[in-house]
Amino acid sequence: MSNVKILSLTLLGACAAESPDFTSTTAASHTTCAATSLRTDLAWYGDNRETLDGWIASEGCNSAGFKHNKPPIALLDWDNTVVKNDVGDAVTFHVIKNDLVRQPPGQDWKVTSGFMTDAGAAALSAACGTDVPAGAKLPTSTNLGCADEMLSMYIDNKTRGGAVAFTGHNFRRIEPTYAWTAQLLAGNTHAEVSQIALDAVVPKLTAPQGTTQVVGTRTVNGWIRIYDQVQDLVDVLGTNGYDRWVITASPQDVVGALAPLTGIPSDHVIGIRSLTDSEGRLTYSFEGCGEVPDGNQTLISYIDGKRCWVNKVIFGEQDAKAFDRQPEHKRAMFSAGDSDTDISFMRDSKYKFVLNRNKTELMCFAYNNEGDTWRINPMFIQPRAAKTTPYACATKACIGEDGVGVPCLDDQGNVIPDQLDTVHP
Repeated sequence: MSNVKILSLTLLGACAAESPDFTSTTAASHTTCAATSLRTDLAWYGDNRETLDGWIASEGCNSAGFKHNKPPIALLDWDNTVVKNDVGDAVTFHVIKNDLVRQPPGQDWKVTSGFMTDAGAAALSAACGTDVPAGAKLPTSTNLGCADEMLSMYIDNKTRGGAVAFTGHNFRRIEPTYAWTAQLLAGNTHAEVSQIALDAVVPKLTAPQGTTQVVGTRTVNGWIRIYDQVQDLVDVLGTNGYDRWVITASPQDVVGALAPLTGIPSDHVIGIRSLTDSEGRLTYSFEGCGEVPDGNQTLISYIDGKRCWVNKVIFGEQDAKAFDRQPEHKRAMFSAGDSDTDISFMRDSKYKFVLNRNKTELMCFAYNNEGDTWRINPMFIQPRAAKTTPYACATKACIGEDGVGVPCLDDQGNVIPDQLDTVHP
């Protein structure tokens, strides 16, 4: 077993063994807990540290309204929120680089995604060939044309010839390229995907910042970091009695294998949940949520799909109402995110913390700061430069189901004015 595997499995076992629960002491009829505050030696923007400490403590285990049998919920996105860079990318690059993608049934690539175009499927068939039997692993480490075609479709949503690769989806329920990461893992068991995730990501946690790798003939990212400040935030939420969850548009088994490295157990991860076949191997189809049934290829934990999955898994909403905002007693207390994919579940929570990646829809709501319940921080590593023009919140910054930009509306139904991008180092 490689040193990387030994390290990853050791870290996973150690973190999984740690209890995420806070500790408490009782004196007479008064119960207190050993709540901590955010570290003062880590840099935050403005007064964000003090504000977050106040928010967390106001609903935490030393607050008057705290209920031990119903702790407040904290929801955190994973990619570019807990970690810098994207583990879905890392896994996709890893399986292509290491001959882990299987030939689809009938050598028909449209089976892998219901949104793949004829042009996309034809390009993959031409590049990857039809000689490899269905279910066998493709030699993408040596067939660079096959690797490059997959990467072009995944990264650019275009074939190498310039044709659209995926189309026809509901833009608030799925991003087909995100879903394709999970679908390229078809044929593996849950345990095998978890090991693939560790093999793909753990070495990148210590790779120097700026490291790249070559997959096919493309140069792509080769490093990842867990943000020190967000790790501290996860810890402080734990000592204050919060029930901490990850909600991600990366595959369930991938982030489930990695979350324990931060102290969040794998059973508190909600990601893309692939169905398995009779042998326990992942298929190209997904578990359903709301009115969307099991066996679909149309819904993942993405924008409104994230809300649906939070409401289903955490709050027990099983019918079509899972897509709707729930009553206050069935909402999260705290949320953190960085992207438009996070907007629905974040709007539902009481307090919202945003890392500024210049993502249009999310930043319209964050800068509008309705109810003074949003806080923005520059990215802790390699923060983005200021956007030079206002976010077009009043006209087209929010995305419709058809992918067309529409005005952003606040919780009262009012159009959000255009917003300036002001939070930067």
